[in-house]
Amino acid sequence: MLAQKVKDVPLYINGEFVEAQAGRTFENINPFTNETINRVAEGREEDIALAVEAAVRAFQQGPWGRMKVKERLKYIRKIADIIDAHAEEISYLESLDTGLPIRQTQKMAARAAENFRFYAEMVASRMVGEAYQVDDEFLNYTIHKPVGVAGLITPWNAPFMLETWKVAPALATGNTVVLKPAEWSPLTAHKLAEIIHQAGLPEGVFNVVHGFGETAGAALVAHPDVRLISFTGETATGSEIMKNGAGHLKRVSMELGGKSPIIVFDDADLDRALDACIWGIFSFNGERCTANSRLFVQEAIYDSFVQALRERLEKIVVGDPLDQKTEVGPLIHPKHAQRVREYIRIAIEEGAEVVQPKLDERLEGGNFVVPTLLLHVKNHMRVAQEEIFGPVLAVMSFQEEEEVIELANDVRYGLAGYVWTQDVSRAHRVAQAVDSGMVWINSQNTRDLRIPFGGMKQSGIGREGGHYAFEFYTEMQVIHVALGNHPIPRFGKASS
Repeated sequence: MLAQKVKDVPLYINGEFVEAQAGRTFENINPFTNETINRVAEGREEDIALAVEAAVRAFQQGPWGRMKVKERLKYIRKIADIIDAHAEEISYLESLDTGLPIRQTQKMAARAAENFRFYAEMVASRMVGEAYQVDDEFLNYTIHKPVGVAGLITPWNAPFMLETWKVAPALATGNTVVLKPAEWSPLTAHKLAEIIHQAGLPEGVFNVVHGFGETAGAALVAHPDVRLISFTGETATGSEIMKNGAGHLKRVSMELGGKSPIIVFDDADLDRALDACIWGIFSFNGERCTANSRLFVQEAIYDSFVQALRERLEKIVVGDPLDQKTEVGPLIHPKHAQRVREYIRIAIEEGAEVVQPKLDERLEGGNFVVPTLLLHVKNHMRVAQEEIFGPVLAVMSFQEEEEVIELANDVRYGLAGYVWTQDVSRAHRVAQAVDSGMVWINSQNTRDLRIPFGGMKQSGIGREGGHYAFEFYTEMQVIHVALGNHPIPRFGKASS
């Protein structure tokens, strides 16, 4: 797609595109050039209040709350169709805004449409209750009811795909939504608002308030009429959200940070393990929560595997995210790029060897961090313990299975893990011993929308995905029906 002028981004509240109440805006920066793309309306507490009011009204008084499921799911499928029709524009906007290579954002746009179709199907076929009969006295059954207003706070690393990952189940199950997108990636959140507007959802069902976490995000979390918060982002922010929502006993789902291990045993298919390792840390520019950022290689193959990594590192195409040949683009923001560079400096201080190809001088105006290996790393180092969230791989060796399990688990995170071995028994044994919400055996991060997604320890709380999302986005109610005249205690009735 040819470059195009991008309009300024307003808020979307109660079916209308509006400016922020205070009239404030903030600048949106192109990570490839660090030039201004456009300006974005800065929503604050008063804008969140208006959006929540609209969402409450739509849920309690509008047609959405009373709509037949079949009719509601027609809207969900229509959103998917419109996403498909705008897929080229969405992938362009996503690359422009985030620096993600367009060859990856094109797949994300398709996946976003699939999120809506998947949840339309899941609600139609899997959102079912259960019935329990107690002899001839009772029939007890369960139903799913929407919770109310869902507050969704989404990240900047794959914004459109991850926004739809939350919006689709929230809407499909009958809730209304206030979305607070990450301030560094507003373009496709606005496009989603345009798509949902085009789909004709009733006023107030879906709302978008752009702004900063400490103002708009905090106000959304604190609002008493917001019944649930689904958040994807940093662990420290997740902790603050839990504290701020505790006063209203708000239900929360948290998908937080990661420092995921990839374990390569000496009997693994090394060519495939190499491909998976490189993809897992350098795709999405390294800005992915499930990135295999800690590599553990068994000693017998350590030298040859590291040499292969070195050779491949030099051949990774770093460049303009809008170029189809680019494999790694710029990081999303100068502040984040500086944070990643600071970790590389820390690695040197800690005694690690830094291996990097040279950055093309023509790219020096962007937020580039070239794919980086950190060798001679020890698991206690900060670069092995803290989430860097960039294209940086910490490499370590191990001798025995028990040793690598201990190393893999010696971290505060527990989101993902990857095990490479042709020993089937060991594969299952190690995978089950790794403390993480998800483990892939002999595979890169491939997603099945039917399975639960989430982490252990400080990588999150709860699970979303598949029918597991129903546990979060709906209330389960139990109805007890007496089938006959069962005995009832008769307090206060004098015995004869």
